[in-house]
Amino acid sequence: MTAQPAKTVAILGGGPVGLAAAAHLLERGLEPVVLEAGPDVAHAVRQWGHVRMFSPWEYNVDKAAERLLAATGWNTPQPDQYPTGAELVERYLEPLATRTPLKDRIRTNSLVTSVGRVGFDKVKTKGREAAPFEIRYRNGKGPETLRVDAVIDATGTWATPNPAGADGLPALGESEIGEHIAYGMPDVLGRDRARYAGKAVAVLGAGHSAIGTLIDLARLKDEAPATEIHWLLRGDTPEKAFGGGANDKLAARGALGAAFAALVASGKIRIETGFRVSHLGHDGQRLRVGAGSACCGRHVTVEELVVATGLRPELGFLREIRLSLDPALECPPELAPLIDPNEHSCGTVRPHGARELGSGSV
Repeated sequence: MTAQPAKTVAILGGGPVGLAAAAHLLERGLEPVVLEAGPDVAHAVRQWGHVRMFSPWEYNVDKAAERLLAATGWNTPQPDQYPTGAELVERYLEPLATRTPLKDRIRTNSLVTSVGRVGFDKVKTKGREAAPFEIRYRNGKGPETLRVDAVIDATGTWATPNPAGADGLPALGESEIGEHIAYGMPDVLGRDRARYAGKAVAVLGAGHSAIGTLIDLARLKDEAPATEIHWLLRGDTPEKAFGGGANDKLAARGALGAAFAALVASGKIRIETGFRVSHLGHDGQRLRVGAGSACCGRHVTVEELVVATGLRPELGFLREIRLSLDPALECPPELAPLIDPNEHSCGTVRPHGARELGSGSV
């Protein structure tokens, strides 16, 4: 009998999850093809390279990836040390992508634009499950097509942040003043220092991204005392952002919350609680951030706004795939109750794996 060719699996996204998935596929005798939209692997991680993670190396190195790297003489990082995003790339992801058999299976500058089933539009059913997937992507040379047996979406959410508006919609005027807004975690102590030093800056959000940015702004204020820091909090209790302190299962995360609590107590940060952003506009050369009605609500006037209100997946390129997703969280249905922020914090999410991450797509 003629041996059947190994099944080909496309992995969309060349970050930590995508590269780990590729390593596992190789171990199982499958053929991974990694499509990374950026010019290098882990393009999104490089955007937050200045951020120190609150999970140590032992939680960030995949076992299958480690086995691939071991054959190259890779120097394993100390498991209890905490890497920055840049160190994660330099010491782990870059070697994984360039020194192991994965190097011939990664296509960078490859932005996936659509995924479908060969010969089947979304409505057609009979025979659909046996049809290969067709992936279309752009790589600077014009449109490209790839046919595979299976697809793993590891594109992440970094490029699709939530808006400033409190109701899930962009605040009125948000798109018109984008030059004054940064989403996520800008490098306020490094490459973005000139943008924020000595300026009035507002940070919107109550998660770890917002906390980390506020802490860095406070350090910047020590060097540039004219810097003003405003924390815009949708809720009424700043203490919720402090976390579990010494009781946190991740010690570095607990320490971050404790340091932030001390910073708030110092008075370096001006807090606006119950501030649900509804509109943004210009006030001369400054930015007017409003909550409530434009005529009668509250507002703060700053020069820069950092929006750290979370991220969501981009699903447009999967329109032709029959996805089964939770309607609220836009994640696989089995995963949703495990990570629902109405019920859980980071510390209460139990371990999960492939079964929970499958979407049941056809």
